[in-house]
Amino acid sequence: MAQIDEAVRAELTSLRESIDNIDAAVVHMLAERFKATQRVGRLKADHKLPPADPTREREQIARLRDLAAGAHLDPVFAEKFLNFIIAEVIRHHEAIARS
Repeated sequence: MAQIDEAVRAELTSLRESIDNIDAAVVHMLAERFKATQRVGRLKADHKLPPADPTREREQIARLRDLAAGAHLDPVFAEKFLNFIIAEVIRHHEAIARS
């Protein structure tokens, strides 16, 4: 491995520590989000509502795309990320409905 200047190494370490902290926050935020969606799933199951809500999903995708654009994040990436989460939430809601 090539020699890295100590100042560069220190900055790299600092940036990576920031990334690690952000990753931890993202994981905790996702955990909170899934706790809420589990409650939604139980409410839907109790009232015989469908696990998926395409209208809500479209609204959320549009909202997240706007938020992403405002935050200088690629809206396409944000949409892919939310679609992944939505698919997992629906899977959870279907499992709740079967139980």
